[in-house]
Amino acid sequence: MALLGVVLGLGFGAIEWLAHWPSRPSDEWVEVGWPEGLGASDAAALLVDLGLSEQRTGLAAYLTASRASACFRAGAHLLPRRASPRLLRQLLCAEPDRPSARLTIPEGFTRFAVAERLERLGICGRNAFVLVSAEPELLRTLGVEPASWLPASTAEGYLFPATYSFPLDSEPQAVLRRLVEETDRRWRQLAAAHAQGYAQLRDALQFGRREVLTLASMVEKEAAVADERPIIASVFLNRLQAPTFLPRYLQSDPTATYGCYALPAAIPACRDFSGHPSPAINDDPENRYSTYVNTGLPPGPVANPGAAAVEAVLSSATTPYFYFVAAGGGRHAFSVDLAQHQQAVERLRRGLK
Repeated sequence: MALLGVVLGLGFGAIEWLAHWPSRPSDEWVEVGWPEGLGASDAAALLVDLGLSEQRTGLAAYLTASRASACFRAGAHLLPRRASPRLLRQLLCAEPDRPSARLTIPEGFTRFAVAERLERLGICGRNAFVLVSAEPELLRTLGVEPASWLPASTAEGYLFPATYSFPLDSEPQAVLRRLVEETDRRWRQLAAAHAQGYAQLRDALQFGRREVLTLASMVEKEAAVADERPIIASVFLNRLQAPTFLPRYLQSDPTATYGCYALPAAIPACRDFSGHPSPAINDDPENRYSTYVNTGLPPGPVANPGAAAVEAVLSSATTPYFYFVAAGGGRHAFSVDLAQHQQAVERLRRGLK
């Protein structure tokens, strides 16, 4: 009754002032699991307890006056500290006219990097997005092909690098759906444009979309200059197909380091992972993503490839190469045999010295 009296005593101008104070939210965002059935007073108390507001009475008054409790959406929310009551209501009620943010996903970002950027922009929580991007039933409904090894069944590789616009505090499921749908759209275009190359991969290696995206993610992470993508793709494909290249280790550092992002607790060598490859990470027998100790492709994509990397796999160069090593300036030295490769490695070492 006391709060009702406060609300009734406030004029329209005072309510409007409450709605927009403070006017500048913090850059810090907080993931919140919003419960069902909260009234205005309890909602205000929860927001203050979470450190999202310092004005419990004024906030409760605004939420009451604006009948916010009738439209609260239960579930995962991402809310900024020091937000105005108006912005909090917009987000908690998922109002269509709430502010939005532009998300740009660069080629080669992992789903973990995408999740971090989503949270920094206020689109959805990092933890919530990582969870839904590995939710089996959701992935099935989105048409994401499952991996033969369950821990690799995620949306990695299916979050197409592009620029998007999302409302702040979007549901992570809706964000995931939008990104996967863009991959579906781009894949249809690329597969149609390179139908012959895709058919050859299906016939020779039993590649489906998942395998193409997996290899494209490796090309994306290895290539620094555009014209080398088809050549790098050819090296991996030569290793997978040549009858003389046995065992079929692809020996790609980005696959091994991805294991430390995806399953750090399961890989002993990831204990001191600093974001860079190491012989211990490459050679750890527990690292299912390492292509130094496991033959063939890794169990799933290790990043999200762009269109050019996918094209490089679907229409790779025809080369005799089986090896490559950095040669400076973002380029690589390609070799046809191990002896030539070792010479290129020695040149690199001398150059570094």
